[in-house]
Amino acid sequence: MLEDKDRIFKNLYGFDDWRLEGARRRGAWDGTKALIEKGHDWIIDEVKASGLRGRGGAGFPTGLKWSFMPKEVGERPHYLVINADESEPGTCKDREIMRHDPHLLIEGALLASFAMRAHVAYIYIRGEFFRERERLEAAIAEAYDARLIGKNNHHGWDFDLYVHHGAGAYICGEETALLESLEGKKGQPRLKPPFPANCGLYGAPTTVNNVESIAVVPDILRRGATWFASLGKPNNTGTKLFCISGHVNTPCTVEEEMGIPFVELIERHAGGIRGGWDNLLAVIPGGSSVPCLPGDICRDMTMDFDTLKDLQSGLGTAAVIVMDKSTDIVRAIARLAYFYKHESCGQCTPCREGTGWMWRVLTRMAEGRAEKREIDLLFEVSKQIEGHTICALGDAAAWPVQGLIRHFRHVIEERIDSYTKRAEPGLTRMSDTLEAPLAAQ
Repeated sequence: MLEDKDRIFKNLYGFDDWRLEGARRRGAWDGTKALIEKGHDWIIDEVKASGLRGRGGAGFPTGLKWSFMPKEVGERPHYLVINADESEPGTCKDREIMRHDPHLLIEGALLASFAMRAHVAYIYIRGEFFRERERLEAAIAEAYDARLIGKNNHHGWDFDLYVHHGAGAYICGEETALLESLEGKKGQPRLKPPFPANCGLYGAPTTVNNVESIAVVPDILRRGATWFASLGKPNNTGTKLFCISGHVNTPCTVEEEMGIPFVELIERHAGGIRGGWDNLLAVIPGGSSVPCLPGDICRDMTMDFDTLKDLQSGLGTAAVIVMDKSTDIVRAIARLAYFYKHESCGQCTPCREGTGWMWRVLTRMAEGRAEKREIDLLFEVSKQIEGHTICALGDAAAWPVQGLIRHFRHVIEERIDSYTKRAEPGLTRMSDTLEAPLAAQ
């Protein structure tokens, strides 16, 4: 269990003052100038040594990502872009930082920008977060008034911070689509290379980081990389915000050590499973885009990137969605499939056509109006979508379907058998009339 002295987000629930005075009382903006005076490379090396991995889902080493930025600043300026487009179903951690402890994010933005030799940073905030945007902009105004940021600030590094309000498109959470939207274009992913570190916002070197990744940086630098690396597990270090929702007794967002056992996380912070542990059906451990896991596997797992990868799932954003045995698991995954169908930008054919096709097949499977042979076909189509699109939305749409078939194939088959017994003799299935041409292709 994470001890109180090791917590970074001390106002996660908003019980204390979110403004500058309260943030300073909790330790923010303490010795920031001294940290900057240690130099660009020292900050990057310290973040590398801490083992911090990106908290936006991919888990890429943050310090390594920063080191990709050019060392010299020529005619092109450097930019930091903070991804606050928190649109993954089940994920609700970044909004807590922005509305309850925004100065952690602002100070982190200054330090990260200095490390990468950037004088300007943008926070791209989700379209639906207009109250969070108001809180964040108020905190930024406080930081300007106190000369903590801005031109000729107390820290000796000119730095401007802007908030850009999105329009509610999930695809703009993908870093290159976010940059396109920030430039005023249609929010569609770009092909890589070039990568943003070489050619990002306005064609200049840019790093895109998640809100939580940036907000933890000041504490890492103040307390030291060794302290952060001592928490969690090897290659999965530090603290992490977990969003626990679904069929638990007390849903919550909580800060805990990486690698905490799943049972301990749920029992200690979420009040246990509704109806007891024998009532646990499945868990989506990292937001809606990762494959679900059956309850018997979850009892022994730990919450970290590597363990969940080995279980053919992922930590993602650490948005833990718990489902008890009252859940219609096929219908639940069909609902997620509809979300990805709706949010596809339509640029890539496998995603544009495949997400809708998967949703239609899953809808029929949820009702039992399908053939058993279509289960393998559905899995095959999901594999044709995965890895064949410009961005990872195709993967995000395919993985929940794969998790369903991998662990709950028997539920689909039982649903089909049940429908077959109820159906009238000679009844034509929807699969024969609608989906057979697609199968033939």
